[in-house]
Amino acid sequence: MSLSRTDRGRLTLVLGLALAVGVFTATVPLLRDWFDLRVYYGTVDAWVHHGGRIYDYRVPGTTYGFTYPPFAAVSMLPMALVGPRTAIAVGLLFNLAAAAVVLRLLAGAELRRYGWFAWALAGCLLILLEPVRDTLSFGQVNLLLLALVLGDGRLLAGGRDRWAGVGIGLAAAVKLTPALFIGLLLLAGRRRAAGVATAVALAATAVAAWVAPDASRFYWTDALWDTTRVGRLAYVSNQSVQGVLARLAAPGEPSRTAWELAVGLVLCVWAWRVRRSVAAGDWPAAFALTGLAACLVSPITWVHHLVWLLPSLALLVRRRLLRTAGVLYAVLCSSVVWLWFDDASGIGGFLGSNTYVWITLGLLLGLPVGQDRVMRPFLSRRASATAPAPTPAAPAITPVSGQPAPPRSPETADSEAGPVCAAVPADECDFGETVRAGRSEPTGDTRPAAAKPQSSSSRASSYTAKPPPA
Repeated sequence: MSLSRTDRGRLTLVLGLALAVGVFTATVPLLRDWFDLRVYYGTVDAWVHHGGRIYDYRVPGTTYGFTYPPFAAVSMLPMALVGPRTAIAVGLLFNLAAAAVVLRLLAGAELRRYGWFAWALAGCLLILLEPVRDTLSFGQVNLLLLALVLGDGRLLAGGRDRWAGVGIGLAAAVKLTPALFIGLLLLAGRRRAAGVATAVALAATAVAAWVAPDASRFYWTDALWDTTRVGRLAYVSNQSVQGVLARLAAPGEPSRTAWELAVGLVLCVWAWRVRRSVAAGDWPAAFALTGLAACLVSPITWVHHLVWLLPSLALLVRRRLLRTAGVLYAVLCSSVVWLWFDDASGIGGFLGSNTYVWITLGLLLGLPVGQDRVMRPFLSRRASATAPAPTPAAPAITPVSGQPAPPRSPETADSEAGPVCAAVPADECDFGETVRAGRSEPTGDTRPAAAKPQSSSSRASSYTAKPPPA
């Protein structure tokens, strides 16, 4: 079947854009030589084939080694069965698949309206984002963890609570930062999911302790508390609150008290805004806010960790704040912080070297929450489960003049207020879709409803001295 002129033009555009994105990702910021994946592979190879210990391995010519919890090394054991090039190829395929899953979970409902062309353009734009392209070229695991966490969000939104929490638990066992999503589940009153996530994280940690008891003992008693193993706190790639304080104090050490106060303040703002999101039934906003807070409070947040900002960007697009989303996207593609790679002193250095921190903090404070009166299915079910049942022998209501339509029956009202996922197959209900809730309880009021208001440089691209992932 031949393509139309329009489809041929679109296909040519997509192929050209994909080629440009591939060339840019591989050459302009320089291929990061799969640095982090080489850390993973070297660690597993030394552990399995040479009798080495997980936290003793160093990449040849560097002082950098494995910094994740022991379960991360255990989950990477299949690398011992293949060579380094195969490990790189498999890692790249996993990351591309994870990027597709993240795109599907965050924007699938919107992209389905426009077909393959929208999917292709969105995929290219996603890979251009600096945190994403760095995740790919470093061979990092950030996209895989984000996909696991967002998968739990979809389970909760789709009413499949049985396995909700497994993804968050696994992500928290691989890296500690996603553990903040367990706090989100507790704030949202999803105690079962929080319990599942905690149990999965503890079980995975216990498995790692059984497989590698010495490494587990060393990590939890020593390596976890030694931030020098991860890299310099003042390094410009560290776009966390701790990174801001470290660059201000350089060449000295940042104040631990100041960091603890700042983290406490960030967590208070996060908890307040998350509770507002939950009260409004805005589950996507709650997830987005948690990703933002996790980046800010982590002692080390390298630029490639900022894939946790993707839910916030997707939320801005869904709320039709396209100009804001476009500006933030452009800045996050620019590698602007690397202009201050050598010197972050002065007002310009303070503002410029922490650009991504200011973006993250601004989103935490200003991300729109509940403005379109969204109602997530899992919260709708909770409300309907606790709402009082209608009185079966309610008196008949006589219609008033000017409104001849009879009042809706309880069954009709309930069906109109039901979650959108009940009307479509489970695999088509995306995390991030919104639904306006109707009235969920019958009423004798037949007056016309009141109108509802509508809410409506070379260093910047070729750095090579990059610490291993936190």
